[in-house]
Amino acid sequence: MAQKPEKFMTMNPDKSKTGVNISQVKYEIMKENILDAFKARQELSYSGLVNMINNWLADSFEGSIRWYVEVVKLDLEARKIIEKIPNTKPQMYRLSGK
Repeated sequence: MAQKPEKFMTMNPDKSKTGVNISQVKYEIMKENILDAFKARQELSYSGLVNMINNWLADSFEGSIRWYVEVVKLDLEARKIIEKIPNTKPQMYRLSGK
């Protein structure tokens, strides 16, 4: 009997919204790539982040890269691993100082 893929419940920084139940494997792949992107460039806009990860994963990732980046980025914000940089347009993000 095939094993059910492990699921991971993401968090949302907006407490009025719930997270999303996604594949644990896809969460880990996306989290690792988002953290690598911020190690390569200290600050990134959302579109810059999506473009960077799309370049890395376009040939190997199954599913909407943009959607997974958004879900995992929100989760990492909720966990205070990444943060919005105040007063930036477009909105810029960075690893949290904690």
